[in-house]
Amino acid sequence: MTRTPAKRIAAVIAAAALVLPQLATSTAQATGADTADWLASRMSEQVTGANAASHLRELMKLTAANGGHRDSASPAYSASADYLTGKLQAAGYRVQRQEFTFRDYAIHSERAEVVSPNPRSLRPLIARFTVSTPAAGLTAAVAVPAVKDTGCTAADYAGQDVRGKIVLVRVGDCFITQKQLTAASVGAVAMLMNADSPNPDLNLRYRMVPPEDAKIPVATLPRGESEQLAADAAGGPVTVRLDLRGADTNTKTFNLLADTPTGRADNTVVMGAHLDSVDTTPGANDNAAASATVLETALQLKRYAPLLRNKVRFAWWAAEEKGLSGSQYYVDQLTPEQRTQTALYLNLEMIGSPNFARQVYSGQTPEGPAPAGSTKISQLVRGYFAEQKLPTVDLVLDGRSDHTAFVNAGIAAGGVNAGSDRVKPAEWVELFGGVAGQMLDPCYHQRCDGYDNVNQTIFDQFSRSMAWAVGRFAVTTADVNGRH
Repeated sequence: MTRTPAKRIAAVIAAAALVLPQLATSTAQATGADTADWLASRMSEQVTGANAASHLRELMKLTAANGGHRDSASPAYSASADYLTGKLQAAGYRVQRQEFTFRDYAIHSERAEVVSPNPRSLRPLIARFTVSTPAAGLTAAVAVPAVKDTGCTAADYAGQDVRGKIVLVRVGDCFITQKQLTAASVGAVAMLMNADSPNPDLNLRYRMVPPEDAKIPVATLPRGESEQLAADAAGGPVTVRLDLRGADTNTKTFNLLADTPTGRADNTVVMGAHLDSVDTTPGANDNAAASATVLETALQLKRYAPLLRNKVRFAWWAAEEKGLSGSQYYVDQLTPEQRTQTALYLNLEMIGSPNFARQVYSGQTPEGPAPAGSTKISQLVRGYFAEQKLPTVDLVLDGRSDHTAFVNAGIAAGGVNAGSDRVKPAEWVELFGGVAGQMLDPCYHQRCDGYDNVNQTIFDQFSRSMAWAVGRFAVTTADVNGRH
């Protein structure tokens, strides 16, 4: 850690005090201390869950009043962005709306029913970018893979003929796109997937990645419906009718960006969270809580503008739930020089999960090490929690959140995540409390993800930790990239 001479710190604090009277009383503590450590400490004291919760409540009110979700093209998304903009501008930030258009999927029909032997309605969620059924629907017998029910390879169907049938597979072992490629290769005409959640009524929408690999109509079903359908099929022929139709479209939306007025632009620290939600939920934990914390961090950091050596860019991404499109667009617009001038990215994702795990991004990807500096970010954040005597577990920088575009562009990344659809193991209960065998967020992508779904304890802890990191990196990123 680079240390700053005491006289230099005292001079900076004194200058700041002329503009910011509230800093004057803190001069004694800062003099002779490392500026980065001092500012990090101040930020972790001031960016509390309680303060961020005031913004979260407003975002949830706006979401409820404008359709109940913040899909990227929705009225609630725009209203939420307006709220953030107003707060930022009142604090003296210049706010930029980065408009872009992304490939989207319009859903026209998602219906399914058992025709025989026991007629009943099912509740499918069509996979985005899937192939549609004919307009009149598709009716066929149901088959479950005979060898392994996840249906990832042709060997899972060994010894059975599924040609012309609708296969019913279970989530797991491989991506849904691979499952439907395999199903199509053995002659299936459509695929249903068991969401396999501890909650038998929970369902999740998936997507074909890449869309070009979509071969047959695909939808998910809740575990309860899937298990009943599989049991029926084991007892004799079952016929199902599917009406799954959608179409590619283009959607226009925007990211929201705000820069500190001071600090080096050639060593910019980016802190971000996605503002959008899926269209089935108010999205309090996913991801309004994180958006509220990014806002509160920006408002508090502005008070210390004279101390910042590095510019900090605060970002609220659109269309994370539509293939990480907003953050990817942002990174795609950076020139090679701007990429090298981006010191690091801090990502906040689902920071209030009710059955949480205190997960810190590890500096590793599923394929190996993340860009240089990522491991150091992880070490520093874990060190912050260790000082608070709060245990953490590592989380790889996978392809499920907005860090992905930065990592793929060679930019160091880190952050925190309290968890989504992972089922909590017993050993984590010893570390964090909660309930084993339940999802880290039982309301993940469900209507129940409202304000009361946010665990205020982890919300506060993660808010403070990321504010601490921003305060530190706003003064020096020497540990990450060798720059001050």
